[in-house]
Amino acid sequence: MCYCMYRPDRHSIMTTFFETFFSEKDLDDQVYEVKVNETYHLIPTSIVIDQIKTTTGAEAKKIETILRKIDFLNGDVHHFLKHLAQGIAFNYGK
Repeated sequence: MCYCMYRPDRHSIMTTFFETFFSEKDLDDQVYEVKVNETYHLIPTSIVIDQIKTTTGAEAKKIETILRKIDFLNGDVHHFLKHLAQGIAFNYGK
């Protein structure tokens, strides 16, 4: 007899964390202005969150850890999201 238990993969666990975190935060949708190579990019919060939800592995774990620290210290999540928007803008032209 085989007793199999459902064991979600790490990606679905991370997706669940990000879904829960951002739904509970109910952040206002800001637009981050970031400059890369003398070009300004306007990236809304919703795009950054969508990109976060697609991350996997060590990258997703690092983002989760930082978000948990910011939340624990009652920090401003938007500062971190703007930082991530910078990376999105940097990779846009590649």
